[in-house]
Amino acid sequence: MQGLSESNHRIGRDFRSTVLRLLDDVDRDSNPDLALSMDQFISIAYERMPSSERSASYYWRMLYTDACILKVLARAITPDLPEEIAGECISTLDHAIIIAGAATDEDKRDYIVHQIFKQLQSNIPWRLPNQSVFTHKSAPVHQLSTSRNNVRSRASLPPIVTAQKDWSTTPFVLRGHASNWRAMHEPHRWASLPYLFSVAGPGRIVPVEVGDDYRSDDWTQRLLGWDEFLSSLDSEGDSGQHRRHTLYLAQHNLLTQFPQLQEDITIPDITYAYLDSPDFPNYEPPTNVIVNAWLGPKGTISPAHTDPFFNCYVQVVGRKTVWLAPPNIAACMYPYDRSPTGTDKSHNPAANNTNPLLSNTSRVDVFPGTPQAIEASQMAFPLFWKAVPDKALCVTLNPGDLLFFPPGWWHAMRSEDVSFSVSMWF
Repeated sequence: MQGLSESNHRIGRDFRSTVLRLLDDVDRDSNPDLALSMDQFISIAYERMPSSERSASYYWRMLYTDACILKVLARAITPDLPEEIAGECISTLDHAIIIAGAATDEDKRDYIVHQIFKQLQSNIPWRLPNQSVFTHKSAPVHQLSTSRNNVRSRASLPPIVTAQKDWSTTPFVLRGHASNWRAMHEPHRWASLPYLFSVAGPGRIVPVEVGDDYRSDDWTQRLLGWDEFLSSLDSEGDSGQHRRHTLYLAQHNLLTQFPQLQEDITIPDITYAYLDSPDFPNYEPPTNVIVNAWLGPKGTISPAHTDPFFNCYVQVVGRKTVWLAPPNIAACMYPYDRSPTGTDKSHNPAANNTNPLLSNTSRVDVFPGTPQAIEASQMAFPLFWKAVPDKALCVTLNPGDLLFFPPGWWHAMRSEDVSFSVSMWF
């Protein structure tokens, strides 16, 4: 593998020799020593993944995944696997998906992982959730003070072969475009908690954000049981007044982790179009369409920020209000940067300490909830209030709606109900 030092090659050789030991011991009961040796490789790969070049990073992702698989096999070689050990093994494999993407390649590591899941889950009893569907009341959504314009509607997606691409420079919404998705209907309805639990099975974990706003110092991330997370979304009813911390599954490739969900959606043809982005000259399309899920309770907010890709954003469950503004108002958005006073914390994902010129998150709250909050914002961010509301757009998405917007556009989201959305970056 090019880009790896001799010491890194030595790690690979040590790993292969350990694998041979596993093959020699395949007929034995669980081997805790071998599982511990896999932990060492998992730690090494985890440390080196983020700091490596692309090709080397892929190598460490594969090593991380293989070590997780072999650790599980070393622990699970027993005829009567205890439920606790089965759960710990499932968690290990979910780490391989969440952290390393299961290093999907021609060797079908992701397929291997999911086959092992099925065997492990046979050792854990199913405990279905108490409630059947996400509930919500259709409370009215008021016009935002930070936007004076609505996103324009289209009747259908434009053909990808059209020579005229002017439509791709501004946002638009297609009402009901995804109303025929399987995810909108029984028995595959994503508003059904038993269905969402069944596509995962028992013991699975997911990454969630903990906190009302990732710009806050008390914001953090953690891994949480999928069943526990689903139960938390509706546990306080619609008000959310007694919720201690917002739990939000954000920008996660849930459809890779739970592949059955892939059959419930349809990737629009538009995501395969070659589009220019005159307002965002640094645009480079990803190698493949990037599909992420967003699932959270009523009141969940994603602050105003930008992304480097075109986005087809589909609302599946509940309603979500989206605020948008064009790239040319960036100077009025008060983005986070390296603060000379030290007020921007380095652990805060909104603070860009590497390249402040490319900071993509605004300090302005575009969803101020009270007259006092509006007045305070007007005092703190006068340029925003002078220039941005007249250019900003807003739309409330209902289940089945598709929102398209180009790269570089500022956007913020607020869930009006328990909300399940799918974004497709291209």
